[in-house]
Amino acid sequence: MSEAEAPELSVVVPVRNEADNILPLLREIHVVLKTRMPFEVIYVDDGSTDSTPQVLKEARRLYSRLVVLRHREACGQSQAVATGIRAARAPLIATLDGDGQNDPADLLRLLDCWRAAGEEVRPRLMVTGWRANRRDDPLRRLSSKIASLVRGSRLGEGIPDAGSGIKLLPRSLFLDLPYFDHMHRFMAALVIRAGGRVETVRVNHRPRERGQSKYGVWDRLWVGLVDLVGVMWLIRRSRRPVIESPE
Repeated sequence: MSEAEAPELSVVVPVRNEADNILPLLREIHVVLKTRMPFEVIYVDDGSTDSTPQVLKEARRLYSRLVVLRHREACGQSQAVATGIRAARAPLIATLDGDGQNDPADLLRLLDCWRAAGEEVRPRLMVTGWRANRRDDPLRRLSSKIASLVRGSRLGEGIPDAGSGIKLLPRSLFLDLPYFDHMHRFMAALVIRAGGRVETVRVNHRPRERGQSKYGVWDRLWVGLVDLVGVMWLIRRSRRPVIESPE
């Protein structure tokens, strides 16, 4: 497959201080996609203070499909994802966490699910991964389960794992969503609010082999509660008009 072809898929990977995970994950992404479709990989370095910039510079010499963007200062995961998607050239976007816990092989399963939908559905369809067998410590698993239950009860999204980092959706759909800090945790609810549809695919979840998690359980809990109130307000204040053409 020619690397000069316009990409059909842009894989956006936000990272902060993930130097040891960059090359192994990039290698996996290329093995999975290189014979499947034209693609690009966009890494967004969210103000890393380790050797992430140097590793990404090396990676660009190894992978011509790689695009690297950098925030001068850390702006958060949601902003990193948004930066990558806005810069993407493909009409279809996949997102992966940069810690290597998402399995790039699952991108094909998400693609199959999206392609199986009708042509009238796909422009407003997001497919998200369900990490049914999470490989995190018990406290993080418990906090995520509680967060999903609370979100589901208050937002009515009906998604078992709304916080999963592996997702697939049209670029135009993402650009229609309201942006705010930490929005990546609420994308399912925001897509539904925008009149879209969300499908779930069971995916593999791997233990973190290198580096350290950047998120504290209790910090995420309190911030998530504040964001939840804001998203509830957005949903209650939104209206979707039925548009008709006059005869």
